[in-house]
Amino acid sequence: QLSRGFFLILFLVAVPSLLMWRWSARKFVNRLRRRGYLMSRVIVSGSPVHVDEVSAVLRRECWMGYHVVGALLPSLSMERTPGGIPVLGTTTAAAHAALDGDADAIVFTEGAFTTSAEFRRLAWTLEGLPVEMVVVPSLSDISAGRMQMYPVGGLPLVHVEQPQSLAASRRLKRAFDLAGAGLIFVLAAPLMALIAFAIRMEDHGPILFRQTRVGRDGEFFHCLKFRSMCVDAESRLISLREHNVNSDGVLFKMHEDPRVTRVGRLIRRFSADELPQLLNVIMGEMSIVGPRPALPEEVRRYPADAQRRLHVRPGLTGLWQVSGRSDLSWDDAVRLDLYYVDNWSIVQDLAIIVRTIHAVFTARGAY
Repeated sequence: QLSRGFFLILFLVAVPSLLMWRWSARKFVNRLRRRGYLMSRVIVSGSPVHVDEVSAVLRRECWMGYHVVGALLPSLSMERTPGGIPVLGTTTAAAHAALDGDADAIVFTEGAFTTSAEFRRLAWTLEGLPVEMVVVPSLSDISAGRMQMYPVGGLPLVHVEQPQSLAASRRLKRAFDLAGAGLIFVLAAPLMALIAFAIRMEDHGPILFRQTRVGRDGEFFHCLKFRSMCVDAESRLISLREHNVNSDGVLFKMHEDPRVTRVGRLIRRFSADELPQLLNVIMGEMSIVGPRPALPEEVRRYPADAQRRLHVRPGLTGLWQVSGRSDLSWDDAVRLDLYYVDNWSIVQDLAIIVRTIHAVFTARGAY
């Protein structure tokens, strides 16, 4: 006996309010976790190498709320892992380590146990304790959309779809790129004209900066950008090498680069210097979403795995853009690009575009 107005209000007010509340609450909790609050104490069990790998991910993704307090190894061969995680004991003593370390969860990764029976006995020892059990499978950097689990006779079979690098280069993505780049170019034309005028008026130098980059399948192309540095920036690079903050990789990154102009500093902050790359997208040399366009000298130093980044067109934005931009290490940038290539989907592209808008306005990792 409810009126139609009640249901109208329910769907127009209550549902959006509920979604907004959940979004706000999640943002609030994630912010607190990044500051060290609401964290769960976690012990990671496995071989030293895998303990360090999992611990690095949990530290990087602090919004998950896991704080690693120690490690459990198959044998007591060291006091600390190579990554500096203190060893609390052996895997067989997981229950005692959880109680002594006041742990909320134990994460079992590769090397923690050798047989299913051994894991079953470990689970028995934790029965009745207020400790969660988390198992990290050997499958990594595979999206949930590519995996399906089918329990068969107590054996969990995980079906994994093939990598999606071929699909990321087909007509659907190209049509999406043409429509999206054309629309953005028309909407951004007044802003681009204003930026071009400001660059010309500042030092009367060229408006665009053309740089050779490596595209799909190793083909070279001229990547376009609004010039954000002084005219002689390339010749001054050698004298600044010692200030490279990315000494562990092949990229040059520097805070407060003296070669950046005043206009350049502003347009870099909001990634507006990359708007001319819309022309690269329209010409088929780039995509709206994809791996970061690499320099030839970077590609020459690629390890074998990183070569897979060249299977698709480089992107105007990508996982590297929405995950920290210049704050990312070389290894993280490669990992994100490989994840994108192997797990491409049109839905993921749309999600990255939405996250790019947030990343641009917050200017995270832009320098």
